[in-house]
Amino acid sequence: MSALPDRTAGQPLSFRRYKDGDHKPRPWQQEIFDADHSHKCPTYIQSTPPCQGSCPSGEDIRGWLNIVRSIEKPPAGMPWQEYAWRRLTEANPLPSVMGRVCPAPCESGCNRNEVEDFVGINSVEHFLGEYAIEHRLAYPKPAQTSDRKVAVIGGGPAGLSAAYQLARKGHAVTIFDERAELGGMMRYGIPGFRTPRAVLDAEIQRILDLGVEARMNCRIGTDITLEQIQADFDAVFLGMGAQSGRPLPVEGAEAPNCVTATAFLKAFNDGRLRHVGKRVVVVGGGDTSIDVATVARRLGHIEKVNETDRPELAIASHVAQDVAEASARQGAEVTLTSIFAVEKMQASRHEVEHALGEGITIRGGWAPVRVIRDDTGRATALRVVRCEAKITGGRLEIKTLEGTEQDLEADLIVSAIGQAVDFSGLEALDNGKGGISADRNYQVQGQAGMFVGGDVVRPHLLTTAIGHGAIAADGIDRHLRGEAQDKRPKIDVHTWDIRRKLVEKGLTLSEVHEPIHGTDSKNVAIHNFDNRSDRYVIPHEELFLGHFQYTPRHRRKVVTLTAEQALNNFEERVLPLTETEAIGEAKRCMSCGLCFECDNCVVYCPQTAVFKVPKSKSTTGRYVDTDYSKCIGCHICKDVCPTGYIQMGLGE
Repeated sequence: MSALPDRTAGQPLSFRRYKDGDHKPRPWQQEIFDADHSHKCPTYIQSTPPCQGSCPSGEDIRGWLNIVRSIEKPPAGMPWQEYAWRRLTEANPLPSVMGRVCPAPCESGCNRNEVEDFVGINSVEHFLGEYAIEHRLAYPKPAQTSDRKVAVIGGGPAGLSAAYQLARKGHAVTIFDERAELGGMMRYGIPGFRTPRAVLDAEIQRILDLGVEARMNCRIGTDITLEQIQADFDAVFLGMGAQSGRPLPVEGAEAPNCVTATAFLKAFNDGRLRHVGKRVVVVGGGDTSIDVATVARRLGHIEKVNETDRPELAIASHVAQDVAEASARQGAEVTLTSIFAVEKMQASRHEVEHALGEGITIRGGWAPVRVIRDDTGRATALRVVRCEAKITGGRLEIKTLEGTEQDLEADLIVSAIGQAVDFSGLEALDNGKGGISADRNYQVQGQAGMFVGGDVVRPHLLTTAIGHGAIAADGIDRHLRGEAQDKRPKIDVHTWDIRRKLVEKGLTLSEVHEPIHGTDSKNVAIHNFDNRSDRYVIPHEELFLGHFQYTPRHRRKVVTLTAEQALNNFEERVLPLTETEAIGEAKRCMSCGLCFECDNCVVYCPQTAVFKVPKSKSTTGRYVDTDYSKCIGCHICKDVCPTGYIQMGLGE
């Protein structure tokens, strides 16, 4: 018998889903919902939290915070502080430095801002970095080494990050740097009261202890050619940084006492600059300009200055000022000008507040128009004009207001309006825009085996340079292995790996390929697990924020100085959290996109379909599972999941 209904020749079939005239299906929700149940069941979706997605170095922030708060347990015999530090340093080998100076874009992205205030990620990182230094933690050397050699040009954050990652992969690394010591702008650009030199030295030494060599006082293009390096090494990483300051683009800026911020800070960090003039004007608006202003406030001035002892001479040369220590030191009058209003300046808000508290005058909405000079050619004042500045389509627009010009008297004028790369001896690499062009893997265009990172790609944060170095190290490793340069993931960060926990627990893994999904027949994760960390940042709308009670942030103690106290005070201002405070702050993390074992789904499931995984098989991220023979798709587990880890999907 035919399975088809009786019909005459040419008559259309009648058992269709839609009738003639129907052009659209019914809404999807109507197809799968029926009263209090549906055909959608719990799926367990690992997503990237916005803190991690906002971190330029791509740290597994949620992961190491969950270790600090005891959600994720360390391997037997390892303190949780060490385990959290090791997870953190998989991405960033300089946590104690970054915990102090990074402006923490991760905190701006934190979903906890929707509850009351962000999690103090930077302060917990600071705590872990200090613990590691105090307990002399070291990086394990690679189990296997290759016979490949990599040259790293520049010992700043990008170069150190690349060297660290490459050494961990077993390659021989040599850093070339034109300075006497490693650190780049961390040492020669940021004052020591923000990055204590003992801390910087300790974190750099850990990297060198992996077997990384350093050739100091060696400038590429002068002391050795790039061609020589390419002949001697299998790959090259360019991390020269942008350590040349930009002078003011106004008439008279060639005055000897009109200097750049990088030259000013280098002279200070070298120990050559010991006092400044009575009146200092800084032009900028970013963190570098704040550094210059606060250094000038601390150095102050002395009344009687020899002609050969002027600040600009110490900045321009390698001769230190011959200042008698007995000289009466007085506070300098420091004024910082910015084309943007004070509240729109790029500098960190807390740094601006510190500067104001120390007696530094900040004038927002003023643009420099001319340097006023005397008969000898020295600057005596900076002429500024009222302005309105805005960025439209990535371009800066400045509108000046005629008739509002003022002269700010100055003995020293410092330009902190940006930095540039010094391509002397390396002119062929300049892309014509003051940088080096690279692809998503940070491989130099048209130069196989040559990679780049840091400010030479795009001037940005220190932690951005660290991220560049890590990504470039991956590319270099693939190049050395003869592998193709893979397409980088949409969300390019270090992600939490459920398989690590299974291995640590001694559980056997079945074969699995990234991204992890379709785990109904695999033992690598719970049923209906999907790792979408490479493509999805979970927003606060996906969280059950009602679970989280108001909890004030544990703030680091910050030493606030008055104008008088700042003079000649070079002590550190930001102090680390205590262990109790660090744990308390980590507990404020909402673990966005990953289970933190609250039991809500188990408690509220009316069908007892959601159950705890037996302890012998459970790990972080594998804490609960679903009996799909009981599940009616009521969505309650999703609704009460604080982290958004439980989503609803079609339950085939």
